[in-house]
Amino acid sequence: MVRAEQIYKSFGHVEVLRGIDLEVAPGEVFCIVGPSGSGKSTFLRCINHLEKIDAGRLYVDGDLVGYKQRGDRLHEQRERDVCAQRRDIGMVFQRFNLFPHLSALENVMEAPIRVRKESRAVAQEQAVRLLDRVGLADRRAMYPSQLSGGQQQRVAIARALAMQPKLMLFDEPTSALDPELVGEVLDVMRGLAEEGMTMVVVTHEMGFAREVGDALVFMDEGVVVEAGKPREVLSNPRHRRTQAFLSKVL
Repeated sequence: MVRAEQIYKSFGHVEVLRGIDLEVAPGEVFCIVGPSGSGKSTFLRCINHLEKIDAGRLYVDGDLVGYKQRGDRLHEQRERDVCAQRRDIGMVFQRFNLFPHLSALENVMEAPIRVRKESRAVAQEQAVRLLDRVGLADRRAMYPSQLSGGQQQRVAIARALAMQPKLMLFDEPTSALDPELVGEVLDVMRGLAEEGMTMVVVTHEMGFAREVGDALVFMDEGVVVEAGKPREVLSNPRHRRTQAFLSKVL
């Protein structure tokens, strides 16, 4: 579902990604862990071309992301075509990024109506179903300011699912939440995993990675330091840098 080949990305003189190679299989929960500043979130944003890569190739479901290849050269796609690719990739951010002037129901309905051109009736029926799926059917008329952080994040997940994506990206979805609210978001993500959704999850929740993840990479300073099955990497890290990091977070 995702294939990254020698991905490089810099901001000014700072190299953030330095040759990332990895593959995510369909239906896989792929977890990315590592210290702040290691390039995890930047890589995630490259997958849907929110950040433009400087070198390499990124594919989602066999298609190059953000570019077309002609001969040996890559040519950046028009914004309209990039947006069309993004329709199939749901993303959930650290901060919920909900529209404050719309209710939970309206937040979930917005993209299907505006982007997929669905009728209001169809979008509303789907939004009600998705809010029920994330346990918020009784909160659908509330505005973001009336919801807890965990509830807002669950609305954000429902909003991403409303576009019927084939891939979901999660950028530390619980990092902005109070500890007692983390579980309700992780429960929704577990449910998605059980349904076979392909997920790339940047997370500090090592328990989630161990229990739900199918594959895990540890990143540091813009490179993949170690990769493997989550239980193996977390229980028996081989690289000294991985050992040092996990000794502080486990």
